[in-house]
Amino acid sequence: MAITAALVKELREKSGAGMMDAKKALTENDGDMEAAQDWLRTKGLAKAEKKSGRTAAEGLVGVSASGGTAVAVEINSETDFVAKNAEFQAMVASIATVAGTVDDVEALKAAEINGKPVADVVTDAVAKIGENMGVRRMAKISGDNVATYVHNAAADGMGKIGVLVAYSGDDADFARGVGMHIAAINPAALSEADLDASAIEKEKAIQMDIARESGKPEAVIEKMIGGRMQKWLSEVTLLNQPYVKSEDGKTTVGKAAEAAGVTITGFVRLEVGEGIEKKEEDFAAEVAKAAQG
Repeated sequence: MAITAALVKELREKSGAGMMDAKKALTENDGDMEAAQDWLRTKGLAKAEKKSGRTAAEGLVGVSASGGTAVAVEINSETDFVAKNAEFQAMVASIATVAGTVDDVEALKAAEINGKPVADVVTDAVAKIGENMGVRRMAKISGDNVATYVHNAAADGMGKIGVLVAYSGDDADFARGVGMHIAAINPAALSEADLDASAIEKEKAIQMDIARESGKPEAVIEKMIGGRMQKWLSEVTLLNQPYVKSEDGKTTVGKAAEAAGVTITGFVRLEVGEGIEKKEEDFAAEVAKAAQG
C-alpha cells in the first residue's frame, strides 16, 4: 500500500509522533493505521493518547431521568453559536425528555413532540435557525437509582458531556460526584470484568513488546508485565481509579463507594463530537479565494 502524505499527517495527529517515525510505522504495517499506532506505542514513539479523544463537532448532550431510568442524547450543530441558542436548547430539552420513552435513535426520530415526529422538529429547526443539525445517538441506563451529571452546562440538563450513573444505595450526592469523576477521567469500563477480553489481550501484547525491547530475561519481563497491566487496569476501569473527590487523592472510586454505602452498577458517558472528524478550514486560503472573486 502506498504511504501517502495524508496518511502520515493523520498518524502524526493521532499519535504525536515525528514525521519520519510516523512514515516508518505505516511502512512497517502496510498502511494499517491502528497497527501503526500500536507499533509506535511499542517503540515508545507515541505521545500518550495525544489528540485521539479530541472532539470535533458542536452541539449539546441532553440528559433526563425518571424513576430508575436515565437517558442521554447527543444533538449536533455546525457551530457553538447555535449550541448557545435558546431555541436549540429548548429543542434539546424536549428531545431528551421524549428519549426516555424509546430505546434507540431511529425510534427517537419517529417519536412525537406535540404531535410532530422528532425528525420533523429537527428539520424545522434547521430551516428556522439556518444551520445543519441532527440527532446523532442516545444511550439509556437503568438501576435501583440513577444520577445524571453534565459538564460545561449550557442550560439545565445539557452540556458538552453528559453522564448517567446507575447505582444502589441512598447517597445521591455521592453518585453525582461519581458522574463528575466519569466526565473528567473518562473510564473505559466499570471494572476489569466489563472490559472486552480482546482489549486486555491487545494491551498485554503491547506491554510485552515494550518490555522485550529492554532486553531483560523472560522471568523479569513476566513480573514487569504483571505490574504494568495492573497499572493499566487501574487507569481504565472506574472502580479502580483514584476518586477525583477523595481527600487523600488515593482512595479508589470502589472504596469510596463502599464507604458511602453505594454500589455503582453501570454508567454511560457521551461527549459532543466524539469520533467525528471536523474539516480543518484554511482561513488564509479562504480569504485569498474570496479576493479572487
